[in-house]
Amino acid sequence: MKTETEVHRFSDLQIGMEKNFSLVVDESIVLEFANISGDYNPLHMNDEFAKTTKFNKRVCHGMLLGSFFSRLVGMHLPGLNSLYMSQTLNFSNPCFLNDKIIVSGKIKDKSESTKIITLDTLIHNSQGDSLVYGEAKVMFLE
Repeated sequence: MKTETEVHRFSDLQIGMEKNFSLVVDESIVLEFANISGDYNPLHMNDEFAKTTKFNKRVCHGMLLGSFFSRLVGMHLPGLNSLYMSQTLNFSNPCFLNDKIIVSGKIKDKSESTKIITLDTLIHNSQGDSLVYGEAKVMFLE
């Protein structure tokens, strides 16, 4: 996992600029999120229970996916000097254990007067199915 924060100047941020990263949502990530959030719902944690649902397998926490937008904003776009102001989340399809996901953000608006950028945010799986989408507002602290 990349731990170095990208550095951009506000003047370099342009409408249409896009960043993304990918990862596999594996057992350890789901367990860490359950430990942090306290959400041990068996749909997320128990294979046998999950087999009895319409999904037939474990579903990752939706808010776990949403938390990856924090990595996107804080580490990539805009990265350094960013302060998250808001994020909408729309869950369109489930993410399953061991799915590869792609987290992306694209600048759709930029305010010179307030130093706020608006991003379209999206997480999709390797099959191209949208899992979570929304909009982020980020203040640039330059």
